[in-house]
Amino acid sequence: MSRVLGGVGGRVGEEVQVERGPLGPAQFWRGQSRYVVGELLDSWVETAPWWDAGVSGGASAELVATREVWRLEAVRAGRSRMSFAGVFDLTWEPTVNRWSLVRVHD
Repeated sequence: MSRVLGGVGGRVGEEVQVERGPLGPAQFWRGQSRYVVGELLDSWVETAPWWDAGVSGGASAELVATREVWRLEAVRAGRSRMSFAGVFDLTWEPTVNRWSLVRVHD
């Protein structure tokens, strides 16, 4: 089971701060909590849904914009590795220079 997080202004997800390592996100901050990535489980690239582009015809940069999605296992900093925090989906949108937490898996 998982839950999709709501955002601001119709966007999905909540903005988070991410420190990126050589293979992907290494840690992220959600509010005052810091999470350390234990394992990168998967990653892929998505394009924006055509119906969200807000275009009344013709091509648009928003229509073909891509975002990276990272599924990872992370533990809250300061807790032991045995204290499992969860599986999270983070997205990176380079066109707006923003990381978002979009899904938390139970």
